[in-house]
Amino acid sequence: MSSSMDDAALLAAELLARRWLPRQHPKVKRALIDADLWQATQERLAQVGLRLIDNLYADHVSVALLRPAEATVFGEAGLNSHNNIDLPRDAVSLLVVLWALIVLPKRERQAARAANQNGDDQNDMFGKDRPMPTAASVSPMVSYKALLADFGVQLGKKTRLDTNLKRLENHGFIVRKGEDIAEGPLLDLLLDYDALAPRILQGALGDVLAQAKQLTGNLPLALTQPPLEEIIEDELDDEPVDDAATAGAPTPSADPHTDEA
Repeated sequence: MSSSMDDAALLAAELLARRWLPRQHPKVKRALIDADLWQATQERLAQVGLRLIDNLYADHVSVALLRPAEATVFGEAGLNSHNNIDLPRDAVSLLVVLWALIVLPKRERQAARAANQNGDDQNDMFGKDRPMPTAASVSPMVSYKALLADFGVQLGKKTRLDTNLKRLENHGFIVRKGEDIAEGPLLDLLLDYDALAPRILQGALGDVLAQAKQLTGNLPLALTQPPLEEIIEDELDDEPVDDAATAGAPTPSADPHTDEA
């Protein structure tokens, strides 16, 4: 067995044990620049129905189910469900709200910084490629108090909100930092940005996010929309977010090298 295959096996094993790894992890850094190691790791994971997923905009990598394995693992009921880690509907609604408030602004900032860097390089005779700004450096925080004030009624009030925040934290979607809520390792990996962003920006949460940009807080101070839970439930009924909430260890469904759920 080659050393490359040995490294692939170790990387696959560590991903299975830890569920996610930072992009700066030595094995991950090597896999991201070594096509042979990346392919070998994918082959190892494929033997157990999994695949390695990476997102340029995220600070971590993780694993997801291969599409052919989903039906066997989850069954028809699981595939037709709004998620496959048994999150209640209000927890999924909360997840979508937090994704919209954290990931959408983060992506906008990353794209803006990348564009500015490219503009600077045009005047740099010896310009070189610069890395994408890390998620940690541009990802916004959401105030727990603001979240409770603005969405508490729609999302079950304080007790229910606290319970669902704990669920999302345990699954790796968010991180609690005192009174603030930050992006977790899987928030921008396992939710499909290409599928979810247009539905939010052009749909249920578009007006809410537009109001939020005009205010000093993280969230709008007043909502004129119908109850948020009902809105998001309608959106989820139209297009389930299976890939959005699939961080159960370690058998989520997501597409590699795409902006993920």
